Amino acid sequence: MVHTMQQNNAPIEFNAKPRKFAMWLFVVSSTIMFGGFTSYYLVFSAAKGKGHGLVLPDAFMYSTAVLVLSSLFLFLAARALRNKQLKQQQLYLWITLILGVAFAYLQFQAWTSLYMSGAVLINNNAAISMIYLLSGMHLLHIVAGLALVISALVSSYRNVVHAKLVYRQEIASIFWHFIDILWIYLYVFLLLNS
Repeated sequence: MVHTMQQNNAPIEFNAKPRKFAMWLFVVSSTIMFGGFTSYYLVFSAAKGKGHGLVLPDAFMYSTAVLVLSSLFLFLAARALRNKQLKQQQLYLWITLILGVAFAYLQFQAWTSLYMSGAVLINNNAAISMIYLLSGMHLLHIVAGLALVISALVSSYRNVVHAKLVYRQEIASIFWHFIDILWIYLYVFLLLNS
């Protein structure tokens, strides 16, 4: 979708398609990376005949619920924008942002629980280290996702051309829903491969 904007009396075209394509490439490459991590985990576990052997902290379960809820509010934000309800979109983006920060906090709580139980990052069981690696890499993706949500939120308060407002909302939604699905996969993977 190409939109023309006026800036200093000179038309500037805004084409979101290449930018969305770049986001989808990033999503695919991240999927491959996490697929590699989980494949390594399976190979290691099969070779050693053991998984991480831990009961995962409840904070991982709570963070999963928080992340799913945040995706719901981001969906509502996109719908509000489609209906041209900017105040509703802003409210839902704020809630998504707060839930994203809550997710990060719960991840740190989970790591603290793991550490207190003796499951440290560097140990003689690489499967335990993989819990930290998988959740830590995912948390980096959450930080990137929060930046995209903030970008959409800031745009909603500024006098931004509607096409850019929609683009920023769509990019945030694509990435946030991806990291939501990714975390559900990782959490279930870790539960099933203990």
